[in-house]
This record gives sequence, C-alpha cells and structure tokens, in this order.
Amino acid sequence: MSTPNVPTSASLAGKYLTVVLENEDYGLSVLKIREIIRLPKITPIAQMPDYVTGVINIRGRVIPVVDLRVKFGLNAAFAERTCIVVVHVRPSVDRVVQMGLIVDCVEEVVNLAAEDIEPTPDFGTRVNTAYLLGMAKVKDQVKTLLDIDRVIAPGTLVAVLPRQDVSGSI
Repeated sequence: MSTPNVPTSASLAGKYLTVVLENEDYGLSVLKIREIIRLPKITPIAQMPDYVTGVINIRGRVIPVVDLRVKFGLNAAFAERTCIVVVHVRPSVDRVVQMGLIVDCVEEVVNLAAEDIEPTPDFGTRVNTAYLLGMAKVKDQVKTLLDIDRVIAPGTLVAVLPRQDVSGSI
C-alpha cells in the first residue's frame, strides 16, 4: 500500500524526455516540457544562488535559468550539445511558472509503462531523494525520474523570479 505523498508506478507511467548530466540519465515528464532550445547568451543576475546562471529572453519573456549540473553538486560544463529545456514548474497548486534547465544533452522521448518504473531505493538518511519520482528501466539502462517541481523548490523561485511572477501565475 502506498502513502499519499509517494507516487505509484501506475501514476508515473507515461512519456518522459530523457536528458544527460555528466553521463547520468534523467527523465522529465513531457507534460512539464514547453520547449528545447540551443544554449543562448545568458544574462547573469547578481546575488543569485550559484546554480542560477541568470536569465534568457524567449520571445519577449524573461525566463530564469538553472544549471542542473550545479544544482546536483556537479561542475558546470558546456559542450556542443548543451541545451536548455524550458519547463513549467508548479511551486503551488495555483501557480505555474517557466524555468530554463541547462542539461548536457537531450536524448529521446520514451514511453514508460508502470512495470518499467521502480520506487526510489532507500539510500539511507544522508541522501535526500525527495526530488526523485522513481527509477526507470529503459533498454537495459536505468534512468532517474525527476520531480521537477521539487528540484526547483519554491525557495529557488522566490530568489529568481521577478516580484510579479512570485505572487501571480502565467
């Protein structure tokens, strides 16, 4: 029996965009993806957390950008296939905002069935797994499914979004 805060494999089944960060594979629900863009010039913003690289302008809209490598404690690195995945993040029930996520590369969209997804293993009390939805088995590889709403926590949003976006929605 599952608890209300722990998603079941059946509820996680669906399509995921797979991305790579330092040779590790991750999955993001395609329902959260707005678009994928090449790495543009990023305008730095002073006094942001180290994983917030700045903002970009997409068709007249300013979007904060988070480097997932740095967010996960890895070294920042940019290569030819580095890109930004623009996602919808839901910091609360009544708000949705756009964020850009820098990833090493985008791989593919995979359709995961419930039997392809296992719960996140217990790594012990020293490892925070709150942002993980589960582990997916895809073509003899394991991909970590991310809960992007938890990866980009509400505290991050308060630090990076313009005042009008913090209290409103898009």
